[in-house]
This record gives sequence, C-alpha cells and structure tokens, in this order.
Amino acid sequence: MGLALAILVELLVVVALLTLGVDRPGREDGGVRTTVFFLPGEKPAAPKAAASPAKAEPTPEPDRPVANALPPPRVKLPPRKVDLPMLIVSKETFAAADIRNLGSKGVPSNSSGEGIASADDTARVGTAPNGEPMYAAEWVREPTNRELSTYLPARMPDGGGAGLVACKTIARYHVEDCVELGNSPPGSHLASAVRQAAWQFLVRPPRVNGRELTGTWVKIRIDYINGKE
Repeated sequence: MGLALAILVELLVVVALLTLGVDRPGREDGGVRTTVFFLPGEKPAAPKAAASPAKAEPTPEPDRPVANALPPPRVKLPPRKVDLPMLIVSKETFAAADIRNLGSKGVPSNSSGEGIASADDTARVGTAPNGEPMYAAEWVREPTNRELSTYLPARMPDGGGAGLVACKTIARYHVEDCVELGNSPPGSHLASAVRQAAWQFLVRPPRVNGRELTGTWVKIRIDYINGKE
C-alpha cells in the first residue's frame, strides 16, 4: 500500500507538470492558471488580504454652528437724538425775554437809592462816608444794657448823652465797617462805645421799592441816660 501510494503521488505530479501553460478556452485573462498541490499533513497558508486602495483624505468641512452654543451678546445702542423743533424769533423779542431786563425799570440801584418809592420803603437820612445813600436803622432786636455797658467810656457825662455811627448791613442782619459820626456832648466818646458794641447789633437791611438791600448803609444812634440805655 505504501509503494502504491508513492507511485500515485508521482503520477499526479507528472500530470500537473504537463498541464502547466495549457490555455483553457473561455477565460478573459488568457487562460493562465496555477495549480498547487499540498502533500498530506500540510495546511494551506491563509490567503493574504489584498491591499486596499489608498483612501483619499476627506475634505474638511466648514465650521457649522453648534446647536448648544450661547447666543451672541446684545449691544445696547445709545438713545437716538431727537431733533427738537426750533422757534425763530426776532431780535427784539429775544431781547425782551432776557431776564436781566426784568424789573429793571423803576427799581433803584444800591448805590444811588433813586427810583419809585413805596409806602414801606426805609427813609433815607443822608450820605454814607463813602458817598453811598444812608438810611435810618430799624432794629431786629434792640441791644441790651449788658451789651452796651461793656464799652462805656471811663468818664460818663453826668446828664447822659448819645453816640452816632454809620454801619454797613451784611447777611443775617449784622453790620460791619462802622464809622463814628458824632458824640453828644462833644468829647464824650459815646460814638466810640457804640462802634465797639456794633458787632452785636441786629439791624434790618433798608427796604427800597419793597426790596431789602443788604450791603447798604444805615445810621445808628444810641442814647444813654444816667448810664442806662
């Protein structure tokens, strides 16, 4: 059996060699074919996978918006300017509307005291040392004996006397820049006593044409009787 098997194998090899290169009709590739025989106990090798053709690199797609992306921030624009209607007036109308001209007629200035007087105006009693009008003083609160006695002269006249000064009114009914105008009797220095005590005086500013004019001058007289106001 072993010899017969060996002879059979050799015959098969010879037949295979004789059939190489024989064209078979009906094959488009020229009929070339290779036949492989495997001896007993051998295992066919696994066919190699054909190399796959190279794949072309995909063309990158443009960026697409992400569904969950946050919306762009909103920018608040400044309010739009609205052109207001313009009223064109004449030069005379514009001048008449100037507030600087309101109430200027018939109102005296602080320096001259001239104008239309009213029943409530303060009486003018002369001219201040600097040439401005001077008015009669009106007390907001009369000074007390204690306020005046501090500045009395060392030698008071036996029969008493009077001191006369001119002062300039300022804010809060006070006065400043007082100037001595006269003493009665002469040489009694009572005007000096009034001038020194004047920082405590509360005097209403003069009224001219119904308006109080702070900064104007007032005449203040203090009468002393037996050492008392």
